[in-house]
Amino acid sequence: MLTIANRTFHSRLLLGTGKYPSFEIQKQAVEVSDAEILTFAVRRMNIFEESQPNFLEQLDLTKYTLLPNTAGAKTAEEAVRIAKLAKASGLCDMIKVEVIGDDRSLLPDPIETLKASEMLLNEGFIVLPYTSDDVVLAKRLEDLGVHAIMPGASPIGSGKGIINPLNLKFIIEQSQVPVIIDAGIGSPKDVAHAMELGADGVLLNTAVSGAKDPVKMALAVKLALEAGRLGYEAGRIEEKDYAVASSPLTGLVGS
Repeated sequence: MLTIANRTFHSRLLLGTGKYPSFEIQKQAVEVSDAEILTFAVRRMNIFEESQPNFLEQLDLTKYTLLPNTAGAKTAEEAVRIAKLAKASGLCDMIKVEVIGDDRSLLPDPIETLKASEMLLNEGFIVLPYTSDDVVLAKRLEDLGVHAIMPGASPIGSGKGIINPLNLKFIIEQSQVPVIIDAGIGSPKDVAHAMELGADGVLLNTAVSGAKDPVKMALAVKLALEAGRLGYEAGRIEEKDYAVASSPLTGLVGS
């Protein structure tokens, strides 16, 4: 089971809630995915305006843990302000820290992310920072006391999948808190790859919401995650440069 701080989850799939063709398709995708944690950008929701449409109204919120994120923040102070807004609305005290440092690549700002995480930990939040695949930064964040590390597979929404598996593997091996691969996932193949590396979970949005059939893709990534986790736990065979016969070479008929 996936454990974040004092919370335990059966599903290791975290699902974003943006960019779906409709609330109904979003609801169906969420349900078929079996995800228990749903993330959303606080700044893109009218959480205090009852007259505005709200995806939360479509779901039985007793089944889910909400993970607001600070998307849109450019500084640590902005991220903290957005997190406090989410907490004040009564949504959750768990927050995904997202502080973007570059508008073109949408890569996170490591300095401001570190600063925001420390400030929010001091405020009593359960902190899950979104980072690049920087091994040293991941260690510094864990040393601060964050409750999970969320390194990106590749730039947000790019669908390029995992472009630096070695760094992700290093982060996973050194971490004593859950490592959840976040951003850039494009297909079930990428999900399985992340889990085979030993990740504790995967967070994705566009791979499902942007698919031709989001509901079918939600099911596909769920199954890929389960297969990847089982493959990791089973332990794959060692790679070799040359062929090795899969059948015994002794006791052959006619030998």
